[in-house]
Amino acid sequence: MSEATHTRTHASAPDTAPDATHQVVIAGGGPVGLWLACELRLHGVDVTVLETRAEPDPHSRALTVHPRSLELFAARGLVAPFLAEGLRVPSGHFASLTSRMDFSRLDTPYPFTLALPQARTEELIAAHAEAVGVRLLREHRVTGLTRHEDAVTVDVDTPAGPRQLRAAYLVGCDGSRSTVRTAAGIGFPGTAATRWAWMADAVLDAPPAAHSVSNEHGTVMVFPLPDGLHRVVGNDARSVRERPDTPTVEELRTRVRRITGTDYGMRDPRWISTFGNATRQAERYRHGRVLLAGDAAHTHFPAGGPGLNVGLQDAGNLGWKLAQTLAGTAPDGLLDSYHAERHPVGADLLRSTRAQTGLMTTYTPENLAMRDLLGELIAGVPEFSDTLALRSAGLAVTYPPADPSGAHPLTGTRAPDLAVHGGGTLLPLLRRGRYVLLDLATAPDAPSPLAPLAHDVTPGLDVRTAPPAGDRPAGHRPAWSGVTAALVRPDGHLAWLSAEADPRDTARDAVTATLARR
Repeated sequence: MSEATHTRTHASAPDTAPDATHQVVIAGGGPVGLWLACELRLHGVDVTVLETRAEPDPHSRALTVHPRSLELFAARGLVAPFLAEGLRVPSGHFASLTSRMDFSRLDTPYPFTLALPQARTEELIAAHAEAVGVRLLREHRVTGLTRHEDAVTVDVDTPAGPRQLRAAYLVGCDGSRSTVRTAAGIGFPGTAATRWAWMADAVLDAPPAAHSVSNEHGTVMVFPLPDGLHRVVGNDARSVRERPDTPTVEELRTRVRRITGTDYGMRDPRWISTFGNATRQAERYRHGRVLLAGDAAHTHFPAGGPGLNVGLQDAGNLGWKLAQTLAGTAPDGLLDSYHAERHPVGADLLRSTRAQTGLMTTYTPENLAMRDLLGELIAGVPEFSDTLALRSAGLAVTYPPADPSGAHPLTGTRAPDLAVHGGGTLLPLLRRGRYVLLDLATAPDAPSPLAPLAHDVTPGLDVRTAPPAGDRPAGHRPAWSGVTAALVRPDGHLAWLSAEADPRDTARDAVTATLARR
């Protein structure tokens, strides 16, 4: 049995002495912590994950995998098992409105959301983590930390008693009640829960054709699960402002009938739970050698299921930056850019979920009229629906350019899955977690004049030729018209683009400034 297998399935003491120094310790072995660990292992980083639970949680608050998360998995060669098991849903809801956003119009190889319980998502990521050598220690609870100039000492309760681990960096992926965040003295301002809802995973003998019902009595949403169950989520106009006890299945049937006129033949619940709209965000995502990701950095009402997905994207942004920092190859300020780029994304997430919470949990005539109006806009104005869909799918995230002066308008946006000469597309080229330089102006059989940059400036840079991206039919990529070269970051965002006929000199400057240690 491998070490990774042993530490994952048995409660054991750390296999390093208390004074040994790890490169990275991650608190929290859920999907976000495990995905970050996989990203670090891609670059050869020694990483240890500490998880309080003895076994994975069988229950799944998160259910939806968004298109951008599927792109992240594809960029690491891991999307196939997710696609094989998840249910593809070509639409998404905004605030449980009856009219749904059409994801099939989006410029992505995955124009759908994937219904897959979080427990299974975690299992798939954990299997990959084990395969790449992530050290996962269960029944290890972080209780405190001490920050030093060159390291972090992590206090841990283990089955063998209290221990200390020393790490170059500590990342808190330990949820909304994060011990790491609290011990590091990072503020978590926001608002406590003022609205409440319930959910159940159960058998429905007569599942509805529509996804949601909302009226003066409350809201009910129903989602299919891969194993023949359905998730029923709702809130009552009578009790939305009061924290409820966990309802029985009989109580749920009564509530659902009051709103929809039927209980859908609900029976044999596997899990019933309640949740609120507490909304908070960490003041900083980095405090020296302590960093935060996922729910430890942001918590909110789960409107549209964005939390898990934004957490995975936090990890995708942080992993390569932390790895380069540890390797000593990072440009100045690279690790600080994690907070600079992801904190605004978290703030936008909270703004969106707050807006949806108001629409989903207020049952005045005025609010119901607002819901009807927005539903008509989604159904009747494709551009409006597309804008909401891009945001909900995680495809609209744009990071500000390091030097805004003269930057191409696409700088900082997510790169679509562009075709490359010789067959294939961009996403598989990102599997090594390195930058890719695309030459979009050179013919398929001609050598790229940008190829020498891979040897003269940055060994390991992948230079590829590709067809002009603005030539895609149906006008999906008009902003790419005239682009002759593009530098793609390891996380799939665009670091630099050129519209010059001969971009060799500017490409050299861009690659040097972006990749070279300064």
